[in-house]
Amino acid sequence: MAKRHRFIPRFLTILVVLSLSAVGGYFYLQGQKPATENPGEVLFPVAKGRLTISVTEAGTVKPRDQVVIKSEVEGRATILYLIPEGRRVKKGELLVELDTSALLDAKVDQEIRVQNAEASYLQSKENLAVVKNQAKADMDKAQLSLRFAKEDLIKYKEGDFPNKLSDYEGRIALAEEDVQRTKDKLESSEKLFAEKYISETEVKGDRLAAKKAKLDSKLAASNLKLLKEYTYRRQVDQLSSDVKQAEMALERIKGKVAADVVQAETTLRARESEFRRQTGKLEKLGEQIVKAKIVAPTDGAVVYATSAQFSWRGNVEPLDEGQEVRERQELIHLPTAKTFMAEVNIHEASLKKIYTGLPVRLKVDALPGKDFTGSVFKIAPLPDARSMFMNPDLKVYKTEILIDGDSDVLRTGMTCQVEIVVEQHDTALYVPVQCVVRVGGKPTVFVRNGEKAAPQLVEIGLDNNRYVRIISGAKEGDKVMMTPPLAAAAKEANDEEETKVDIPVRPAASAAGAGDAKARADRPSGGEGGGRRPSMTPEQMKKMREKYEKMSPEEKKKAMEEYRKRSGGGGR
Repeated sequence: MAKRHRFIPRFLTILVVLSLSAVGGYFYLQGQKPATENPGEVLFPVAKGRLTISVTEAGTVKPRDQVVIKSEVEGRATILYLIPEGRRVKKGELLVELDTSALLDAKVDQEIRVQNAEASYLQSKENLAVVKNQAKADMDKAQLSLRFAKEDLIKYKEGDFPNKLSDYEGRIALAEEDVQRTKDKLESSEKLFAEKYISETEVKGDRLAAKKAKLDSKLAASNLKLLKEYTYRRQVDQLSSDVKQAEMALERIKGKVAADVVQAETTLRARESEFRRQTGKLEKLGEQIVKAKIVAPTDGAVVYATSAQFSWRGNVEPLDEGQEVRERQELIHLPTAKTFMAEVNIHEASLKKIYTGLPVRLKVDALPGKDFTGSVFKIAPLPDARSMFMNPDLKVYKTEILIDGDSDVLRTGMTCQVEIVVEQHDTALYVPVQCVVRVGGKPTVFVRNGEKAAPQLVEIGLDNNRYVRIISGAKEGDKVMMTPPLAAAAKEANDEEETKVDIPVRPAASAAGAGDAKARADRPSGGEGGGRRPSMTPEQMKKMREKYEKMSPEEKKKAMEEYRKRSGGGGR
């Protein structure tokens, strides 16, 4: 019942406004009242006067210069403190504090990892010094063994062997002299024994001494032969082999110590890198903890990022304490000056009319009676993807309007009406836009002369969605039909001679190719890889909008990325 009572005054208010608008329109159009020659036919006399060509759109007020403050804490974090919106802050003042309990725990664990990594690094550093010292000792020992082996070979060839050779040759000479001496003594003893001067025993002793001297002589000669033919060669071969073995041992030691040093150096570098990595993680955690307290980088007024969002984002939850925020999420907009701009969406049909530098008149809904001026600053080169996601048939281009001067009354997020002035004519001929139709691709009006309406070609300029400027082809006072015969115009357009084009001969296709062509021909145009995507019904659009508004910010972002991939990836 209460709803019904509230509805009645609202209905009466709307009825009064419509009545006043009708009365005002009546008096306004008295000088431009359409003439009626025949019942059911409405004529409009070509008017002459002031004409303004402009594009009017609704927009949103935004600060021209602002600092966008985002969360730089990785992952998600809970807001513990949030400065009230609208407060003016000084540089360095705390704006937002995020929960760091998990970061503090991670920092303690990371400090332990850093200590372990540092201990491993220092151990590897000392181990490298030990390995290098051991490598030097092993190299010195191997080089010394090689030198001794070479010296032993030289010593034997130039010292031991010549000495033994001289010794054996001397023994042979002594043995030969001893043989001759014992032989002479034996001959003398035999003569004396024959004369009975000495006993037989003495003769036998001399005979035995002579035999022994011969045996010693033979033994000395045999030893000399062994020395020259066997002992010398074997000893030289053995000592030469010792030299080669020492050389190979030296090479092995060189490779081993080099490998040991490289291994120790690699281990040191790896543990040093690990130590630096763990130290970097610790420093990063420290930076994350510091970044959890967000301070104002400059003076300004606090505006929550959620308050500055536009309607296309759906129902965005207001920023508040206890809310979770993600990394790189916008938290606060901090305007740094009193200069503002307006952001509007220009329909593609009006895009050809506007360009940068055009003057703009603005009216802010919250400030009735106060007008602002500005100029077109920037026009987006591509249509807004979010608007296309909500309605694929709607193409709008974001346009930035710079508002002139400073203002203390404008606020971020205010709704405004923007009128971009394209042309202003003090004296111009104009008719309603519905009076002009295209016959054969050329603008035409139907002028009433007596009882007959004849088509007349005209040259037109731009329109303001109500009136279109007539450059030539009609004069002031000509009565043109506001409901031109569209069927006749369409018929005449169809009767126009088509431009002849050269069509190449269809190439001969194989059976498989013909089958593929038939399959492509039978495929519905709306299917995958087909033509343009069919338009959705209003009910489908409504369901899509409701579904989009219920999405979380992450789901909305993911949906927008998928839409961009689909719209930029395949098909026409």
